[in-house]
Amino acid sequence: MFDISKVKTPCYVVDEAKLLKNLTILDNVMEKTGCKILLAQKAFSMYSTYPMISQHLKGTTASGLYEAKLGREEFDGEVHVYSPAYTEKDMNELVQICDHIVFNSPKQWQKFKGIVEKSDRKISCGIRCNPEYSEIETDIYNPCFKNSRLGTTLDNFDDSLIDGIDGLHFHTMCEQGSDVLKRTIPHIEEKFGKYLYNMKWINLGGGHHITRDDYDLDTLIECVNYLHDKYDVQVYLEPGEAVALNAGYLVSEVIDTAKNGMDLAILDASAACHMPDVLEMPYRPNIIGSGQADEKAYTYRLGGPTCLAGDIIGDYSFDEPLKEGDRLVFCDMAIYSMCKNNTFNGMPLPSIYLQKLDGELELIKEFGYDDFKMRL
Repeated sequence: MFDISKVKTPCYVVDEAKLLKNLTILDNVMEKTGCKILLAQKAFSMYSTYPMISQHLKGTTASGLYEAKLGREEFDGEVHVYSPAYTEKDMNELVQICDHIVFNSPKQWQKFKGIVEKSDRKISCGIRCNPEYSEIETDIYNPCFKNSRLGTTLDNFDDSLIDGIDGLHFHTMCEQGSDVLKRTIPHIEEKFGKYLYNMKWINLGGGHHITRDDYDLDTLIECVNYLHDKYDVQVYLEPGEAVALNAGYLVSEVIDTAKNGMDLAILDASAACHMPDVLEMPYRPNIIGSGQADEKAYTYRLGGPTCLAGDIIGDYSFDEPLKEGDRLVFCDMAIYSMCKNNTFNGMPLPSIYLQKLDGELELIKEFGYDDFKMRL
């Protein structure tokens, strides 16, 4: 563990050794299946780590033009993109930088087919399909929930419009195990299996928690090999979280304490600004050395310094009373944090550090007032 007294707060710290541990697991899956695993940049876009990640993964996947450009500029590998819809302006740029472009429907493919075919680059195109099956319980993260705009259902899949399409893309999972994938594949096959025989690839999207300690790798390998062998397709996986799972921290400092029916502590880090999934999902992040409310001697409700009444991180207990200057370390903060943070209330963005394999702590980026002002 790095010396938390040596960093400026608030800050994110990403651990290269833990990244490498995850990448080694992903390497093993690729070796045993022949699948290609891509980094989903929507979850983790810290491009100073791309030289390391690109030694293991086969490329990046993007949700739009800017992520695609970042992948092309900073990552040595394939560049894939999917968006629910594209503008003609963006498509004219995407065909110059992407290797795979996934369209939301056959209609979208027909709209931009001419631009793709006029490009002087070989681009493999696919359609995102909705098998109308997902075990995700939170609708905001469920791409297959009722009336979803993401992907084409079988009823709307016009196979007269798919000439030139090389692959089908499915994204049905979120932070789930391979048992869910195994139960999902029959639904994919029931709806779209007949089309897979004519495809070059299938992309199973993200949401695969491959590097989680209790993840069943054997079942994932079985599923990937099954699809490859039955349909003779290249299989792609595009996890984001699995690449940087448990590989990062957010270090914050207590800037005040108070009481209002219970003990309160105000931090220099904000749930709303610096870890928005805490409120959006919602969930309660782990803090090193803390316990559940009332588990340890002193319980506090932790909140951020913004004006938002609901900028509450959660209730935690500690062995000793909190005081100004104490530092708290939130776990698993590499994913969906740097990508989604914001400057609401003029909150400073956290600095970004990288703990190198040799233990050295390197300041990658520091933000100031200009970063707030330039967006307005």
